[in-house]
Amino acid sequence: MSYITAKDGTKIYYKDWGAGPVVTFSHGWPLSADAWDGQMLFLVQNGYRVVAHDRRGHGRSSQASGGNDMNGYADDLAAVIEALDLTDATLVGHSTGGGEVARYIGRHGTGRVAKAVLISAVPPIMVQSSDNPEGLPITVFDEMRANLMKDRSQFYQDLAQMFYGANRQGATVSKGILDQFWLWSMQAGLLNAYESIKAFSETDFRDDLAKFDVPTLVLHGEDDQIVPVKDSARKTAKLIANAKDIYYPGAPHGITSTLQDQVNNDLLAFLRS
Repeated sequence: MSYITAKDGTKIYYKDWGAGPVVTFSHGWPLSADAWDGQMLFLVQNGYRVVAHDRRGHGRSSQASGGNDMNGYADDLAAVIEALDLTDATLVGHSTGGGEVARYIGRHGTGRVAKAVLISAVPPIMVQSSDNPEGLPITVFDEMRANLMKDRSQFYQDLAQMFYGANRQGATVSKGILDQFWLWSMQAGLLNAYESIKAFSETDFRDDLAKFDVPTLVLHGEDDQIVPVKDSARKTAKLIANAKDIYYPGAPHGITSTLQDQVNNDLLAFLRS
């Protein structure tokens, strides 16, 4: 397996497929790079080089006791990009991974970046506050932490239903999609998954978004039960200059699986534009 070593010694697993213009992928919580396989294989077949890593504490990467915050995640992405000497890359992030991409640009700039794509992403900020009244109350995330500690296996099975909209009337989400979500989630360290909840929910990305100076695509499902669209994508698209935004009616958080073909085609069109 392929690994790079972060500055603090954490081993970060990555996969690197294909040849051509580079696209990197940052996955959602609490999954792994495997969540991107449907996009990665499609882009390889269309002439792109694709790179995805397991976030620290997730998948096959080391379960580090530190750095489980957006600065740490962004620096790990930077370490992968620099170790592989990637340039003119399109950075794609889903959910927490969208926050990782935003913090990477805010922290490391766009010298190696050609474009950015935020899919069902957590920016600008999820938690409710005086200047973000449409956010989710902190009690929502406290309950997530409590349920994660009590019975993480059952928590992940329950979360998968909302993640893919399987709890909606008429949904046709396969058991396989739900099972793989549980499998990937159980690979994450409990400490890392627990601390990541604070990272994705309480980090303020507004200053990071203001630093985007590359073409950016924002994709989001309008029935996202995990990251509500009104307090995320619709605000993000206004904060990034000239961002292109696409919304999928009735679609859930996990659109990379439930709308794989549509997302793939929208992503490819953006890459070729």
